[in-house]
Amino acid sequence: MSRPLHRGSGGERLSVNGPDFWDDSQMKDKIEKEDLERNRSAGDQTYLSAKFLFRILFPDNSPSKHSLGENGLLSDPFSPGTGRNRLKYTLLLIRLSLVVIIILALTGSFWWTMSITSSSRGQIYHGYRQLQEQVVSDLRDIGQLSLGATSVKDIEYCPPESENFVPCFNVSENLDLGLSKGEEVDRHCGPGSRQNCLVLTPVNYKIPLRWPTGRDVIWHANVNITAQEVLSSGSLTKRLMMLEEEQISFRSDSAMFDSIEDYSHQIAEMIGLRNESNFAQAGVRTILDIGCGYGSFGAHLFSSQLLTMCVANYETSGSQVQLTLERGLPAMIGSFNSKQLPYPSLSFDMIHCAECHVDWDQKDGILLVEVDRLLRPGGYFVWTSTVTNTQRSVHNKVNLKKWNVVRNFAESMCWELLAQQDETVVWKKTSLKKCYVARRPGVGPSLCSKGQDIESPYYRPLQACIAGTQSRRWIPIEERTKWPSRAKLNSSELKIHGLPSSEALAEDSLNWYSAVNNYWSLLSPLIFSDHPKRPGDDDPSPPYNMLRNVLDMNAHFGGLNAALLDAKKSAWVMNVIPTSGPNYLPLILDRGFVGVLHDWCEAFPTYPRTYDLVHANGLLSLEFGQHSRCPMFDLFIEIDRVLRPEGWVILRDTVPLIELARAHAARLKWDARVIEVESSDEKLLICQKPFTRRQAS
Repeated sequence: MSRPLHRGSGGERLSVNGPDFWDDSQMKDKIEKEDLERNRSAGDQTYLSAKFLFRILFPDNSPSKHSLGENGLLSDPFSPGTGRNRLKYTLLLIRLSLVVIIILALTGSFWWTMSITSSSRGQIYHGYRQLQEQVVSDLRDIGQLSLGATSVKDIEYCPPESENFVPCFNVSENLDLGLSKGEEVDRHCGPGSRQNCLVLTPVNYKIPLRWPTGRDVIWHANVNITAQEVLSSGSLTKRLMMLEEEQISFRSDSAMFDSIEDYSHQIAEMIGLRNESNFAQAGVRTILDIGCGYGSFGAHLFSSQLLTMCVANYETSGSQVQLTLERGLPAMIGSFNSKQLPYPSLSFDMIHCAECHVDWDQKDGILLVEVDRLLRPGGYFVWTSTVTNTQRSVHNKVNLKKWNVVRNFAESMCWELLAQQDETVVWKKTSLKKCYVARRPGVGPSLCSKGQDIESPYYRPLQACIAGTQSRRWIPIEERTKWPSRAKLNSSELKIHGLPSSEALAEDSLNWYSAVNNYWSLLSPLIFSDHPKRPGDDDPSPPYNMLRNVLDMNAHFGGLNAALLDAKKSAWVMNVIPTSGPNYLPLILDRGFVGVLHDWCEAFPTYPRTYDLVHANGLLSLEFGQHSRCPMFDLFIEIDRVLRPEGWVILRDTVPLIELARAHAARLKWDARVIEVESSDEKLLICQKPFTRRQAS
């Protein structure tokens, strides 16, 4: 092998303390220097790599890379020219051997630990699988983000027959499965219940009229109801409506129909009040209206600062829930034929049923037990039905039997019959727990045990025992703080919910008041500057009643709801507490708001196009921060389903999750903007859903 060429003159000398030298050691040292200067040459690359590796692992204690030898010349520890060098080389080999022995010992210890028990291996493998699945999910989301919206496959639109479809409420499929006796209309969420498509608007859909006009007049094309269903509506609150060209008008003060005002006035008198405006003084704030018709009862009571939640079965046409939400009133699909509603125990001050088509005398009274669970101590149950008309029931043996069954069962639960007029009867739930103890043995349902008395069930099978008696929230409605002071909650009430003082709630309220003002400031110019007005629609005067139905997907303490009320915004909020997070729903309902438990890996129990604003603070971190039980994009498809055209989405979360959310928003063709949050590592994502109209075929 030829010797590599050297850079410089071969006769160059190195002067060290006197005479010039030119021996083998100097030659080797000079060659090494030149080799180092040519460290990129292919011939000596292997040698240099090995030498530098040894020097890094086993550094010399000398002050420089090349130390001076005893004769004053530069020496190389890898050169075996001297005995000292050979000794150093031997020591290096010993050190290397020790390192190898230590590595082998640690490796053996690790494998010994891993093989102690098979259960340990199973746990480690399970954790690894979870980590692996999360990494795959994150990489999939990041991959979609890196590809950009144009590289991702477009989402298809659902077929026309799905424009009013609600996942988890497939009646025909439930009938095919053999479900009957009311269970076919219950909620059944399976793996294939979701739709991975975008729901389009009906052909002649129009943006709802602004509140409060939209409370009394809605567009006929926006709801799935026929003219015959409008004209043949039978119940009290259903027949207070008229079909006028393209609109449906609700005439609560029409002389040709029974007035809802007279009806609510009658209920107030039966309770012992002067009129319905005195409900708040009696401790009534929240009302659950079962089978609400089209929400006329709640619409009338809204002016008295009463909040009425409509709950009714899923209906393919003429839906009570869909029409009520279209009017800008609280409503959700719910049925308790076989399962409990996803509300906490002791949550409503009044439960109302006017021709709600519930057979209270059936199933051994278990449906009345569910009503008792939901009622606060001292709360009222109002039932209007032909069954309760005792004068007519004398000639109708079937109705008389039903009435006797319901009356006796209500008495066995310690309900007091306050009054009975015409077809309306009012009961009052007891405020005294000792009433249950004073009952004769074997009379009425028993009290739930501690294991049965779950305060916030999530579609759990109906229980035949009386719940809520062990709850610290057992406070008669007369002793509760009256509305609107109830929204603040006093110190003793906060302690019941685990909050040490009112400072935490006050600070939360202050933060949300500032946030709502910022939201309104951000949305107002976007609506009135960036987006042209619709023909014939004037700018509303402040405070811009552009939002009515609000869905808060992670409500926490209900701070957004409280801030909207403080800011005098004409909006109501459906406060949702995710089942995967802390349960503050009892606190929210005790504040006089409405809300529900929900699993966001499932479809929300409402019809398409029912909310003007969808808000979520920290929901993405809660559901997708550590691990995800379902794809994030499925959640965005669900938001698109429940959001009205030209509706808004406000998301607040960490920067990486907001960036992923923005990619999903682009895929859904939402207009999206990211807003910086001052003094925070979070960002806001504000989106608007476009108005995509279905073309007439």
